[in-house]
Amino acid sequence: MRYIKYVLIGFGVLFLITGCGGPSRSDALIVIDAGHGGHDCGALCGGKQEKDLVLQITKKLKKAFKSKGYKVYLTRGKDKFLKLGERTRIADKMDAKVFISIHANAIADKGRFEAVQGVETYFLQKTRDARSQRVATRENAAVLQGADALSKDVIIDSVLNGPKIVESNKLAIDVQNGIMKEVHKKYRDARNGGVKPAPFYVLVGASRPSILVEVGYITNTKERERLFSSDYQTRIAKGIVEGVSRYLDNRKRDLGV
Repeated sequence: MRYIKYVLIGFGVLFLITGCGGPSRSDALIVIDAGHGGHDCGALCGGKQEKDLVLQITKKLKKAFKSKGYKVYLTRGKDKFLKLGERTRIADKMDAKVFISIHANAIADKGRFEAVQGVETYFLQKTRDARSQRVATRENAAVLQGADALSKDVIIDSVLNGPKIVESNKLAIDVQNGIMKEVHKKYRDARNGGVKPAPFYVLVGASRPSILVEVGYITNTKERERLFSSDYQTRIAKGIVEGVSRYLDNRKRDLGV
């Protein structure tokens, strides 16, 4: 919201000052993680790779955040693989406000490719939901490569304790709502997969609100075509930015941070 302020400075000289209301974003750093990369292509279907899709989206997301005044850092800005722990370690080292990992979903059952679709946002927590467990297992497979038994025990213990679960849940809700609101402006049939808990290891190390967004199913023909279109990617990015902004505004109001 714009404001107008009149200031009287000596000898009756009147100056007009204009500006924009609302909290400053210049001190808010957002770390965005494009899943997979390098030798790990992620989900693969119809000649399209998850690692390419999520990198395209994170670059649009960076641009969208910066246009709103945020500081942004990408864990990877090119096609490379990051080892377990590197992604969230970056967020902690840079003292990011939030950590967002971008992925695309997939299912193994070819007979259900066209039936399963939708945007889903996850926060770190153990769950008994079989579908959420399957999604987490698929995404965890690559990042756990090379981890020894002790490392896995430490990781599992961290998952069970769940850092920042409450705040991450709130962030996930705001981001999911933001994405669906923006996407539905043009794609009314886009499916809302909702917010879900799951033990994603990429979120384990972050000591700040952290979420993983599955932007859609690369195994669904219609959704895959949308996901690789510039318009759809831009809408997803805009929705995420709106969701994060709402979360941070509410957090500042409630907690003062």
